[in-house]
Amino acid sequence: MKIRILAFAALLLAPLAALHAAESTPSKPNVLLVILEDWGPYLHCYGESEIYTPNLDRMASEGRLYKNCFSSGPVYSVGRSTLMVGLSQYTTHTEQHRTAPDQKPDLPKGVESLPDLFRNAGYFTALGCGYSRKVDLNFKFDEKVSYQGTDWSGRQPGQPFYAHLTLMQTHRAWKGDRQRPIDPTLVTLPLWYPDTPLTRKDWALGLESAQTSDRDIGNIVARLKKEGVYDNTIIVITADHGIALPRAKQFIYDEGLHIPLIIHYPSRIAPGGASDELVTNLDIVPTILDLAGMPRPAYLQGRSLVDPNQKKPEYIFGGRDKMDDTHDACRTARTLNFRYILNLMPERAYCQFNQYKEQSYPGLAVLNVLHLQGKLPPEQDAFMKEKKPAEELYDIRKDPSEVNNLADNPEYAETLKEFRNRLTQWRAAVGDAGVTPEFRSGGWPGIYPTRPLAEWLSIESMWEYHILQGGPKPEIGRPPQFFPETKYPKTDK
Repeated sequence: MKIRILAFAALLLAPLAALHAAESTPSKPNVLLVILEDWGPYLHCYGESEIYTPNLDRMASEGRLYKNCFSSGPVYSVGRSTLMVGLSQYTTHTEQHRTAPDQKPDLPKGVESLPDLFRNAGYFTALGCGYSRKVDLNFKFDEKVSYQGTDWSGRQPGQPFYAHLTLMQTHRAWKGDRQRPIDPTLVTLPLWYPDTPLTRKDWALGLESAQTSDRDIGNIVARLKKEGVYDNTIIVITADHGIALPRAKQFIYDEGLHIPLIIHYPSRIAPGGASDELVTNLDIVPTILDLAGMPRPAYLQGRSLVDPNQKKPEYIFGGRDKMDDTHDACRTARTLNFRYILNLMPERAYCQFNQYKEQSYPGLAVLNVLHLQGKLPPEQDAFMKEKKPAEELYDIRKDPSEVNNLADNPEYAETLKEFRNRLTQWRAAVGDAGVTPEFRSGGWPGIYPTRPLAEWLSIESMWEYHILQGGPKPEIGRPPQFFPETKYPKTDK
């Protein structure tokens, strides 16, 4: 009799249990967007042999890796602003890094940020989830409205979540990885970068810092699996812009714009895929919406990477503008084989004063010392000149480090002409207003070199003591010859 009663009770309770299971398992997929701060495709799954990133490698092997993904801007507030809405920074007027809060524009009418699109679709939106809550956008954005909590655990039963977090270890200053140090003698430096013990050790510390981010990825995946939502979660891992090195972050060469992109979602993404197609961070919004089964707004300038009906681009574009109070302006177009750069302010040096870079980059001191001593080879010294060329053209197939400028080579005249035309068309299409006289003459002083040799030698020595011998991080002030005051402005630190 007791067995019959229990069986009858189980029969009665079965519909309730099924209902609860249905409520706790969302029919819509979850979304997790992970940003690797200030980092390029320097991961083992991208061919960086000295780095150990097993968790990211596993995500790539189970999902799809995009080899040629580029940010539209080489600094985080610009890269994040474009990633978050799927529109060029020139369309949304968000191209100037460190825009004062009261000067930030509203988004164009009808445009919504990625978390707001999901919030309005019934998702629980979370920021941070135990990691950095960095957003840093150049348009007006109410974080407390767009994100409903700081962790996806705050959602209702059965409610899908959209979560956004940043892993900050790859932002300067690089702390390294005591668990798995990398031998500096084994790292590969680009041709534009001097090969010294200081630059090698600094690069190794950067790679080690990415290894610690990889362990965080492992912990995040373990949590998703423990909670039973891993297979129903779209995971997108990317970066806001390229690596934090002298000729990378803030500049529109490959090192400044090239970013990783790994997308993992078993029900839609076949495992083991690696794509060579040209991709930009403007493509992330439409791709996530497509994977989640949500409509793509007509205003989006990017394309869905999982929609076979959307044409792959032959050209992609980007630009650089104000960095803190360093005024400069450059535009770029990239194909699979070439990169073209238009310098709108060629009168300014590449390495004009920027507080963040001079106080954060050991390699910049090395470059300045060797330049002022006349010891840099041509492929490295070009970056240290007092003026920039009006145009740059690089054959990526033969010159992946982008050090041999072909803009004046008559053999490439037709290629140059085509790039000029394509860039002009793109600038008109996205509403690029160019450079005003006020902007050209404004900002921090463009005096160059920014310091005399003796001062750069002292700074280089301080960096060597810090990086190679474990001494304290140097405190590098602004050049006193044209900054007599001692008050520092807010920078990218």
